[in-house]
Amino acid sequence: MWDVVKLVILAFIIVWPIHKFVFQPFLVQGPSMEPSFFDKEYLIVEEISYRFEHPRRGEVIVFKSPGNPEDYLIKRAIGLPSERVTIKGGEVTIYNDSRPGGFKLDEFYLPSGLTTGGDLDIQISSNQYFVLGDNRSVSLDSRSFGLVDRKSIVGRVWFRGWPLSKITKLSTPVYSVRP
Repeated sequence: MWDVVKLVILAFIIVWPIHKFVFQPFLVQGPSMEPSFFDKEYLIVEEISYRFEHPRRGEVIVFKSPGNPEDYLIKRAIGLPSERVTIKGGEVTIYNDSRPGGFKLDEFYLPSGLTTGGDLDIQISSNQYFVLGDNRSVSLDSRSFGLVDRKSIVGRVWFRGWPLSKITKLSTPVYSVRP
């Protein structure tokens, strides 16, 4: 019996810090990230890299809901700190120090013909992010609840573990810049 207790304690000592500070499971709920992620898919969120670096454009992140910090949301980081984001005519345009004239975001991961609804012009502060769901017509995102504070971000989606037919390690998209 004592050996079992020692084994359970040892497993807890090893597993708990990994779960608390490195990786965390996440279950997708709802259609806001379709077609990239579907309802009931099981994801692994990597938490450690954001302790040393900032989220990059295009990364899918998990964060505490601005409306209810008990809930977690999954969205794509679109606008980065100190940038300006506009949405007009269904297109997202980013303005920053390296591209003061702006560039249209080429979101190749979205279905052909999908546009981003709304008419928006927002300046992002130094510790905030503008996020959008991939299923723009049903997603509650920064267009509705505003910017996401850096401290609310839990981590980036690193791995899809379920369903088995879709197991994959995820990567950050590389955008082509359109004027």
